[in-house]
Amino acid sequence: MDLLLSAYSLIVGTIIPFLFVLTIVVFFHELGHFAVARWCNIKVDAFSVGFGREIFGRTDKKGTRWKLCLIPLGGYVKFAGDENAASVPNRELIAQMSEEDRKTAFIAKPVWQRAAVVAAGPLANFLLAIVIFATIFMSYGKQGIQPVVEEVFRGRAAERGGLQAGDIIKEIDGREIHTFNELRQVVLMNANTPLVFDVDREGTPVTLTVTPDAREKEVFLGERQMAGDIGLRGSTDPQYVVRIKYGLFGALEEGARETYRIMDGTVSYIWGVITQRQSADQLGGPIRVAQISGQVAELGIMPLISLTAVLSVSIGLINLAPVPILDGGHLVFYAAEALRGKPLSERVQDVGFRIGLGLVLMLMVFVTWKDIVRLVSNNS
Repeated sequence: MDLLLSAYSLIVGTIIPFLFVLTIVVFFHELGHFAVARWCNIKVDAFSVGFGREIFGRTDKKGTRWKLCLIPLGGYVKFAGDENAASVPNRELIAQMSEEDRKTAFIAKPVWQRAAVVAAGPLANFLLAIVIFATIFMSYGKQGIQPVVEEVFRGRAAERGGLQAGDIIKEIDGREIHTFNELRQVVLMNANTPLVFDVDREGTPVTLTVTPDAREKEVFLGERQMAGDIGLRGSTDPQYVVRIKYGLFGALEEGARETYRIMDGTVSYIWGVITQRQSADQLGGPIRVAQISGQVAELGIMPLISLTAVLSVSIGLINLAPVPILDGGHLVFYAAEALRGKPLSERVQDVGFRIGLGLVLMLMVFVTWKDIVRLVSNNS
């Protein structure tokens, strides 16, 4: 009985929320590719959510097979002339096509159209995030505590940088800070990185440089990781509570800003990991995303939808990485083709795709291993 309850809890509490979030993000990513491909008169052979064996599907009037597949960890759009889901061209198949069919093959289109199709996937992810955030801001508004410093802890980064009680944080590295939570998110993602703080000190603008320490602290839903910390406490005075409700255009603008903040923070963090200024503790794979989805789902549908927006931004950014096999890698090839006036050789592209596949697999193994280690350590 306990085993059945555990299985039920796992399925309902973790797997279903994870699939809900991932399916929405993947669907809109692939829909971006699909919509621009149709606009460019490129034949789409398949639109798949998931990989592996097809569970069910249907074929539309234009010959596209819409399908849901067994392994729900991604998806793809397969264009006419593609060899596989990564849009590697099948040159033998293309050579056998009739002149009429070749006109609708992806590889036969001008480089700008191919680039537009590829870029449309990540852009669709960013647009999805903007729309989700805008809907939330328009429906519920945005609430938080103004970033007013109540106490600076002795000997910590905030004191070393010159922050004082009563300071109001206005900007960090040129980014406007409206709430204490925004301040916290910037600091968390920038351990050991000097940050320029613009503060209001009793009506006088002051500029300070604060370098967050790397400390183990609660980052998300009780989980402790190494992250940035400056050692201060924000005010809890009710007079500093702010709640902003937005109209349509204001909500869209704030949704775009929120999306940009996530992008900026993510890129800064990843660059910090690459340059070894940041710990890789915050990196996670499918297991971690599933855990977070389950924990957020317990808080309600709106937090889960917010998580969908955050994950959508992350998926968009990952796909823009200049790694062959990802959208960003394809864009690099197309940029080289535009500059040279002709495509890179088949051998160079094939080697690039193999290297890209190897890098992606290595990354998946790395983040999955970290997920497993984190899971074991949290349960021990």
